[in-house]
Amino acid sequence: MMLLALPLTVARALAEAPLKVVATTGMIADAVRQVGGDAVTVKALMGPGVDPHAYRQTRTDIVAMTRADLVLWHGLYLEAQMQEFFHDLERKRAVVAVAEGLPKELLRGHDDYADKFDPHVWMTPAMWKLVVVEVQNALTNARPEVADLFAANATAHLAELDRLIAYGDETLAKVPGSNRVLLTAHDAFGYFGRDYGFEVLGIQGISTQSEAGLNRIGTLVDMLVNRGIKAVFVESSVSDRSIRALIEGAAARGHEVSIGGELFSDAMGSEGTYEGTYLGMLDHNITTIANALGADVPARGMDGKLSAGL
Repeated sequence: MMLLALPLTVARALAEAPLKVVATTGMIADAVRQVGGDAVTVKALMGPGVDPHAYRQTRTDIVAMTRADLVLWHGLYLEAQMQEFFHDLERKRAVVAVAEGLPKELLRGHDDYADKFDPHVWMTPAMWKLVVVEVQNALTNARPEVADLFAANATAHLAELDRLIAYGDETLAKVPGSNRVLLTAHDAFGYFGRDYGFEVLGIQGISTQSEAGLNRIGTLVDMLVNRGIKAVFVESSVSDRSIRALIEGAAARGHEVSIGGELFSDAMGSEGTYEGTYLGMLDHNITTIANALGADVPARGMDGKLSAGL
């Protein structure tokens, strides 16, 4: 990304003292990097494969957050185990829950959580664009003298997300109607299903802390067999135990179900890889789902950057 040229005095000040940001998830940290550029340093508390629903702050995390200029967390009850800590911290530091301000009419309610909303808004770039703007606002409030830089970088990143939206619309439209069922370990893909026209089923609820009972697994096995569904998906941050129980249950009834691929649900890919960016994470998910459910897709995704071909 090309960064905006800054006055020399401002550039020197930023080089000496960039804004220190701590973000809970890798997705938020990526948005900070894209919008903040060289004017920020960012630390993500939760790395690849980490489940934010169950995460509790460590002593190292607490030190990092109390020394940061700005702390960004998701909100919407995603970091349920850390919520009280953040409310205490905001009395002392600049702390922003970047998804809490999203328009409520765009959020999904859920029977599992009375008066709460599905937090998995990063599952579609159209929703994530709203969070990127919230990140831009938080950075601008923390460093108003660099507002023009943040605005230029945000505009460039939002344009990339628009390109990802177009790729998702085109690619997922190729999945045959009878195959448009997405079954995963937990109910993280509701916004994805809403935006792209898929029936989404999770063995567990919105939180991975919810239990998947034998009755639920039995019901889903019946559905796999009766509807002839042939592919289900595992998640990088959730145990595949329940998914494998489904596959075994269907096999016992003479119906073969395969794993369509591993999706990034609550965490991105490995640091330093394309899948370790928000664009790469969603490119991977869109391409993997479409391929497994019968669409003809580019083997390495939108720009040929996916680490492994399909």
